[in-house]
Amino acid sequence: MRRLELVQLDSVPAVMRTHYMPFFARLGVYRAGLVDEIAYEDDEWFEAWTHEASLVPVETEPYLRWHKARSANGEWCKNLARLAKQEPHYIRSVHEEVADRGPLRASELSDPRPRSGEWWGSRSMGQLALTWLWRIGAVGVRRTRRFEKTFDLIERIVPDDVRAKPTPDEPDALRELLRRSARALGVGTADCIVDYFRLPPRSAKPLITDLVEEGLLLQCRVEGWSKAAFRHRDATVPRRIERATLLSPFDPIVWNRPRALALFDFHYRIEIYVPAAKRQYGYYVLPLLVDDRLVGRFDLKTRRDEDVLHVLGSYVEEDVDAAELAPIARTELERLAEFVGASALRIERRGNLKL
Repeated sequence: MRRLELVQLDSVPAVMRTHYMPFFARLGVYRAGLVDEIAYEDDEWFEAWTHEASLVPVETEPYLRWHKARSANGEWCKNLARLAKQEPHYIRSVHEEVADRGPLRASELSDPRPRSGEWWGSRSMGQLALTWLWRIGAVGVRRTRRFEKTFDLIERIVPDDVRAKPTPDEPDALRELLRRSARALGVGTADCIVDYFRLPPRSAKPLITDLVEEGLLLQCRVEGWSKAAFRHRDATVPRRIERATLLSPFDPIVWNRPRALALFDFHYRIEIYVPAAKRQYGYYVLPLLVDDRLVGRFDLKTRRDEDVLHVLGSYVEEDVDAAELAPIARTELERLAEFVGASALRIERRGNLKL
């Protein structure tokens, strides 16, 4: 986690909860419940809105307060800010109830107020109030083993010594997050580095110059890239990379699609919201990394009731030897099946890679 800086959360469990997958890709098969223990029982990590909802080390909390301040000022999440302005007494009562009874699910509030009137979606006003309190840093999230959200006071999640640290001004916080992003990436364009924590480009991009002047970043040129690149001063180029693994769609290696295209010539998108008949590869597709190339992709589904990892489609990239790739891919699919707790693979014939 300290090398990655953050792990993105996502609610789609087609293969496995996505926040378990980056550790699997780097460490191999491990006990996935360890992630929940570290995050939601030991409180070494906490949930924050940065690169979408993500887990980050609790020590990062001071550098994210600017985001909470912007939310509280109504600059972001404007609908939630409007609710807070219109319903201050309700918001206060929800906060007090969490203090008295937390951790709580929204449905466990004494007055959850089911959706009605102008408020959007299927969420109750209680859910919206709790989400607002989370976005401004008044409460934090704990997850059950079924990935259900419960809310507790942030001071019961983030340790006192972290919360007692002075709040950096926004430029200092952004500079620190840019530094961490660059270290996690190794090399990237300004767009890549800013995107890692989803920082506001207008405020963050000019600060990259400061990191160059300080010697933390070195401006460089990457073959095939039209934009200037920046390398963290501690980044090294390994003599060789010998690794094969399947990646989550939300792994930092591929979550920035333009970066994945520039680095690997790998065009990738999630087709969850594409109608089935129009999908090119499938509903939930995992790329296969072999050494320093993305060489294939697999449409996968864990069928827990049948105890199988279902391979719905298998695809090899152009200029990759399919016969050479097939046994490597099969080994990695079997390793993933072990990780997700499936005892077997079920392989369909869809795609251009025969396993």
